[in-house]
Amino acid sequence: MDFRSSDTITGPRSEDVLPTTATAAVKVVIVGGFGVGKTTMVGSVSEIRPLTTEETMTQAGVGVDDNAGVETKTATTVAMDFGRISLSEELILYLFGTPGQERFWFLWNGLFEGALGAVVLIDTRRLEVSFDVIGRLEERGVPFVVAVNTFPDAPHHPVEALRRALDLPDEVPMIDCDARLRASSRDVLMTLMRYLHSLAVPLA
Repeated sequence: MDFRSSDTITGPRSEDVLPTTATAAVKVVIVGGFGVGKTTMVGSVSEIRPLTTEETMTQAGVGVDDNAGVETKTATTVAMDFGRISLSEELILYLFGTPGQERFWFLWNGLFEGALGAVVLIDTRRLEVSFDVIGRLEERGVPFVVAVNTFPDAPHHPVEALRRALDLPDEVPMIDCDARLRASSRDVLMTLMRYLHSLAVPLA
């Protein structure tokens, strides 16, 4: 298991030190089905070296994990991903990426504790893996935005068609993104923050 930490024997790197100007910290979870790009998003946008808990996929997952459409995937998150980004001199986001396989969803309870909002990453090639994810967020009452990860071979669907397929209310923001790109992933997080502000969710 790869528990990569940002600290070294000589102490934390300068970019790992929390800015002295920070006045608000927000916990955000990045959720989605198996193989939609959660680890990639946390890694691309984090200003610190992300912590990952990826394990090589083995025969133990055969017949248990649904890897249809992502057959070439060789590693998977088994606990969480963690990163941090400063959206401004005052506002810090702590990012927690959840495991995608349903057999690890029992870990979600702890990861969601204290979270003010969530990003749901979806893959238009496999929309069905997002249904239960969105349902769980709605049950918990966690505000969320939907980010459509634009895989190169993914079909393009009009926004309204995606909303109908996911049964999303009109007020829930939906945004295209490329989880590999820092600027694109940051735009998604900014969209979530604006949505939380519109709901009058206090940032603490």
